[in-house]
Amino acid sequence: MVAPVETHPLPDRQAAMVLTGHGGLDKLVYREDLPVPRPGPGEVLVRVTATAKNNTDRKAREGLYPTKDRDEVASFQMGGSPTLTFPRIQGADVAGRVVAVGEGVDAGRLGERGLLDFNLYPDARRDLNLTPDYYGHGADGGFAEYIAVPADQFHAVGRPDLADAELAALGMCSYQTAYHMLTAAGVGAGERVLVTGASGGVGTALIQLCRILGAIPYALSTPDKAEDLRALGAEAVLDRSRMDDFTEAVKAVTGGAPLDAVMDLVGGAFTDRFIDAMIFDMAARNSYPRLSIAGASGGNVSEILWTRIYLYQVQVFGVSHGTREEAEQLIDWIRDGALKPVLHGAFRLSDLHRAERYFVERGSRFLGKIVIVPDAQWETHGAPFALPGQEDAP
Repeated sequence: MVAPVETHPLPDRQAAMVLTGHGGLDKLVYREDLPVPRPGPGEVLVRVTATAKNNTDRKAREGLYPTKDRDEVASFQMGGSPTLTFPRIQGADVAGRVVAVGEGVDAGRLGERGLLDFNLYPDARRDLNLTPDYYGHGADGGFAEYIAVPADQFHAVGRPDLADAELAALGMCSYQTAYHMLTAAGVGAGERVLVTGASGGVGTALIQLCRILGAIPYALSTPDKAEDLRALGAEAVLDRSRMDDFTEAVKAVTGGAPLDAVMDLVGGAFTDRFIDAMIFDMAARNSYPRLSIAGASGGNVSEILWTRIYLYQVQVFGVSHGTREEAEQLIDWIRDGALKPVLHGAFRLSDLHRAERYFVERGSRFLGKIVIVPDAQWETHGAPFALPGQEDAP
């Protein structure tokens, strides 16, 4: 095999946060003695500068992906056998620089800054992804100093106005999930779309993507985040603590019209209320009610009368990941400046335990994404975005 082309001699060892099994934060172990991967044919080696944290990191660690028994401890495994094996380096939304290229990859890519399409695609199809998996789950991810990935999935992004931490905050895990929620439901211009969980990574992506598509996003969140969400593009913000009269609240902000579609990241008891807000005046609709589901933060089980689904012709779309075509469209929008990063703050890689606790216990002002920066890259790529009290951590 032809030796990989490198910008300079690479170290033999790297630091990484290693997931050693399902469980609590004690299963995340920081190590500084792991081998640096080398790029294989068709791959590039990326020096990681920032990796956005996603809720799937916690859910995979805790085994919160049951598909048969609601109490089973399971990972993300639509392809049959589990692909999350231990030890595993998590982290899907990777930004960094190409420092080595494998056989068949143009050496002109050395030094290129880019963003990873996080998917482990099962085949070459561009418009279909039936057994999705991702870096940080089925293969080692970006909570490390280096990662080897397919060259065609590491997309160059110039954008000198964006810091690397901001680029990571635009990562595909949130944005591609959001985009596929909209494309699956066929959301178009002028349609009224409810975005639940609006302050998180997928929610803030949905608001922006609705505006790009010409749809009108309505956010479900808390009043303290309303100003920020409206600035991002939300037409109005509905209070998630007042769900008893939710349909009336929707009528108040839509001029009495039903929602055309709901992008649901919450689930649980709220799902039935979301359906209510789409079906209260079927004669006023121009399309079928549509419910895209890509999360269950409010509960993994919803009780719904099936007669409500089929009599009102509610179309339900389950969404996990998107397609190659959708990823490339998102990259084009990032390059063109159509998408805005919503970066909440940065943590050192060695301080990932604290980042995980902060993410779970996040306060009322939390909006957008947290990014994790390797300690060796902290002063350049992390310190400018450190949260108060984190500057001198760990």
